[in-house]
Amino acid sequence: MLDYDVEAARYDATRGGVPRACAAARAVLALVPGRARTLLDVGCGTGLVTERLDRPGLRVFGVDASAGMARKAAERVGAGTVVLGNCHRLPFADESLDAVAAVWLLHLLPDAPTVVAECARVLRPGGVFVTTVDKDAGHDVGSDVDQLLAPYRVRHRAYDAATRVLAVASEHGLSRAGEARFTGHGQGKSPAVTAGDVTRGYFASALELDEDQRAVLAGRLAELPDGDVPRGDPVYRLLALRKTG
Repeated sequence: MLDYDVEAARYDATRGGVPRACAAARAVLALVPGRARTLLDVGCGTGLVTERLDRPGLRVFGVDASAGMARKAAERVGAGTVVLGNCHRLPFADESLDAVAAVWLLHLLPDAPTVVAECARVLRPGGVFVTTVDKDAGHDVGSDVDQLLAPYRVRHRAYDAATRVLAVASEHGLSRAGEARFTGHGQGKSPAVTAGDVTRGYFASALELDEDQRAVLAGRLAELPDGDVPRGDPVYRLLALRKTG
């Protein structure tokens, strides 16, 4: 697992920056009802997406468990808007929010169902939870890099598998209300960058590798042609889940 306090300093530059954040924010807002007046961005990170969840009449909050990330987000969107807090116990009252978003979060969490339950708890009836699902699958664009990664991809169900999220959501009064997709601009991986990520264990949630396998895979990636040329950008999937009652 990455140390997100350390990662905060380089996160935006290595995750597609503003173009990816704009695409994510547009897709989220397209699924948030026009009547919504409050939105919480769970796992808001540096606030790059949070800042762009901007719509007249909509008040946006952010929460992150990493002090480094929350500090960056507060600098970007305002200290009174960002809260340091745990997504497993959100610092918001029951039924207090009109919308909740969790972008690129559930895939990291073995206990993702707890987070889905928390998001449902803080939503008012009729409110909407918007979350990315099947994130790791979105990165597989069928490139030569993906072909080398394929034998090592995790065989268990992803924490953010859409079927799993929908099943848990239904247990907490959330039903499917729509979906959207957006491009992860700037996230297409070159062989060289992927080799470096494999070496430092960045793909821990997506690949099953021991130290020897990491070294072998990194070496094979380094041998691919056009080593510094990024392959295709991923396409991410968002689900909107409305709270009944």
